[in-house]
Amino acid sequence: MIFNIPFIAVTALVLIGLYTVIFRRNLIKMVIGITIIQSGVNLFLITLGYRENSVAPIFTSLPPGTIVPEGMSFPVPQALTLTSIVIGVAVLALMLSLIIHIYRHYGTLDSKEIGGNEE
Repeated sequence: MIFNIPFIAVTALVLIGLYTVIFRRNLIKMVIGITIIQSGVNLFLITLGYRENSVAPIFTSLPPGTIVPEGMSFPVPQALTLTSIVIGVAVLALMLSLIIHIYRHYGTLDSKEIGGNEE
């Protein structure tokens, strides 16, 4: 059970983010939900690359004849996570700038009022 804690945390983060995006009407809260989903995905990627008692996959100029450690962690999820963080910051800045323009135009951040769906 203790080995599943990161996956439980990933599920909780993604579900909280989905709930926020689906059931909240404020655009800022929707952006926060999207950011929470992104954090869950990043945690999932890092969890996939974890190996117990592993060595960081950093290669330096090793002298000839040096044995490279067998138990290295998988570097691809780490690279994907770094890329995801950079892209996430850019997308977050874009979403917030669009929200500023929407607020200036409509005077509200309520998605129901902006979309024209009157109930």
